[in-house]
Amino acid sequence: MIRRFAALAILAIAAGPAAAAAPENFGAGVSIKDTTPIERIIAKPSDFEGKTVRVEGTISAVCSEMGCWMALAPDAAKNGATMLIKVDDGVIVFPVSAKGKRAAAQGVVQRVGGDHESHSAAAEHAKAQGKEAAAGWQIKATGAAVY
Repeated sequence: MIRRFAALAILAIAAGPAAAAAPENFGAGVSIKDTTPIERIIAKPSDFEGKTVRVEGTISAVCSEMGCWMALAPDAAKNGATMLIKVDDGVIVFPVSAKGKRAAAQGVVQRVGGDHESHSAAAEHAKAQGKEAAAGWQIKATGAAVY
């Protein structure tokens, strides 16, 4: 009986940290199971234009004013190219404290250009990375999960 209780206690203690590691969901969360490597999208974004994808990586930057975007870096190249994950202003807000954590995001790959909102996010993202803003690509996200 004591052994059984001890075993249950150990399982409860072991389950505690796992429960604490549950992801924090934003927006609609992430429902797509298959992950598209960020490296593939960065290398050939036009191949994914208009497609809904799930990506995973490490958050390298977060919008410091409105929390309306985050940049995901491929796990293999944390200091290299990143993918901008843009959300509707005020609908989803990423906390600045998420920087450095792992995340998954789901949304549509689109060219940054025509609308002022996307240009602002792209310019702020480029500035945060110490680069000049240039026409590029983003994932217009409907949801994300931060681990």
